[in-house]
Amino acid sequence: MGMNFKPSFLLKNRHLQTLYASLFRKVLVKNFEIETFTLSDGDFLECYWKKIDNHTKTTPVVILFHGLAGSYKSPYIQGTVKELKEAGFNSVVMHFRGCSGKQNLKPRSYHSGDTQDAFEFIQAVSKRYPRAKIFAVGFSLGANMLLKLLGEKGSTCKLTAAVAVSAPMLLDKCATHINKGFAKFYQKILLKDLKRDLEKKYESFNMKQIISLQRNEIKKLKNFWEFDNAYTAPVHGFSSAQEYYTKSSSRQFLKLISTPTLIIHAKDDPFMPPDILPKYNEISSAVELEVSEFGGHVGFVSGSIFHPEYWMEKRVVKFFYLRA
Repeated sequence: MGMNFKPSFLLKNRHLQTLYASLFRKVLVKNFEIETFTLSDGDFLECYWKKIDNHTKTTPVVILFHGLAGSYKSPYIQGTVKELKEAGFNSVVMHFRGCSGKQNLKPRSYHSGDTQDAFEFIQAVSKRYPRAKIFAVGFSLGANMLLKLLGEKGSTCKLTAAVAVSAPMLLDKCATHINKGFAKFYQKILLKDLKRDLEKKYESFNMKQIISLQRNEIKKLKNFWEFDNAYTAPVHGFSSAQEYYTKSSSRQFLKLISTPTLIIHAKDDPFMPPDILPKYNEISSAVELEVSEFGGHVGFVSGSIFHPEYWMEKRVVKFFYLRA
């Protein structure tokens, strides 16, 4: 199973694991080099590069995909970029449409199964650095998207290896789970950001015509099922949230993956039930599944409460380092 994650006694709490970094961690990386990447449909992505000081044409590049409503500011992105730089990797955070603080140019946004934008960017980076190895790591929504992309694109995808952390591999089960009990707290925080972004769309587009939702109805959307039914599904061409979840869930793509891929997951992830995990006959021989009892959602903090160690970030970097 590789290096299994074991937290100290006080850090066994799934919510502390999930929230620790956002509560206690300072911003580690500043002064990114910002690239505006133009997509084939005319929209753009902001990609934040952090290169090592003496990089060459063969310096390996790691592309990072953040989670829902995440960005270069997310603690797990900051921490991983810092670790990668110290280990001699160039890294680039590919923001999904509208996630870097600049609004994108279309009524649509991004979603868990939206592999096209990432694929275009991966291929462009690999063309730009034909002699460098290209890796990718996804977190949460970004991890589900990356796993789906690897399964869909097979060997046409120019990645040497990939890591997926805390991927919601069955989206309908996750949307139902996060609408119960204490998990509703996370749902509320995430929805607040998504609803704010959707409200902004009404300033630039005739959204009522596009998704037949009045602006004043946005605040009534109480959970992911409702939000995805009202906006994510129709604006991205799905008939319902259920169709969006079914087609975008990555679990069905795992047996098609041919790129060496590590999936890091915690059974106590508060965003999702443990039964979203694949059975061994559902994954290809290229996929390694590392499941720990504890770790929360994109947490995996070891050490002590006062001297934390970010195990997950080191694990990601080690997986790439062995293949660089």
